[in-house]
Amino acid sequence: MINNLKFYSTEWCGDCVRSKKLLEKMSISYEEIDIDFDKEAYKKISELQNTKPRIPTIVFEDGTFLVEPTDIELLEKINSYQN
Repeated sequence: MINNLKFYSTEWCGDCVRSKKLLEKMSISYEEIDIDFDKEAYKKISELQNTKPRIPTIVFEDGTFLVEPTDIELLEKINSYQN
């Protein structure tokens, strides 16, 4: 089971919309954090990625994260928690 999922995004990001739809389809809840409005979150994922942040950045409870994942990459990560 996936808990404490943090979803760093912006309102204008098409990849974010796609990834959110997949999570919602799978009934996975997440905390959405808009980096356009939360400058601490912007700084946090900049440091995490060691570069200007790319979105979506999805951080899992174990500290692992995906950056701009495809649907397949996101599904594989989700499935790894369920097995």
